[in-house]
Amino acid sequence: MKHDMKFYWRLFIQTFKLSAFTFGGGYVIISLMKKEFVDKMGWIEENEMLDFAAIAQSSPGAMAVNASVLLGNHLAGITGTLVAIIGTILPPFILLSIISIGYDAFIGNEVIKNVLRGMQAGVCAVIIDVVVNMGTTILKNKKIIPIVLMAGAFAAVFFFNVNPVYVILICALVGFLSIKKESGKGENI
Repeated sequence: MKHDMKFYWRLFIQTFKLSAFTFGGGYVIISLMKKEFVDKMGWIEENEMLDFAAIAQSSPGAMAVNASVLLGNHLAGITGTLVAIIGTILPPFILLSIISIGYDAFIGNEVIKNVLRGMQAGVCAVIIDVVVNMGTTILKNKKIIPIVLMAGAFAAVFFFNVNPVYVILICALVGFLSIKKESGKGENI
């Protein structure tokens, strides 16, 4: 599918804005990407965004960049990937460049410290929003395996202190096997 420059510019601006105004890591940007690209623009489906979030989290590297790669590739192939990556990495690059110039002034500034502490509360609220929205979507689908995996992964990490790497690997294996089984039977699990 061919896209014009207007599409690429819009993709760049949206990923740039999301990255520029997102504090708190990948889960925050995933929530905002869902609101922007699923709810507002309708460029992707909610289930696709859930898949992007799962793949982005389990892939090495920054979750926001991984999600942008998946989004850009899904929407417009290699060109879309490059546009989304540039839009995502440019804001932190600019911000860190500015901060590095005045690092000594920032490090001891009480106002900056208090602003960052206040932002932590906002980040916590956004992460809770992501968990509730994604969990609700999974529960709406009424598929047993993802629900059991979600509860089991939480219990393993939170109550039994299982290394998250093992949980991710087990969930990936179960997901792979369930997709393999689903494609063999032609029905949903």
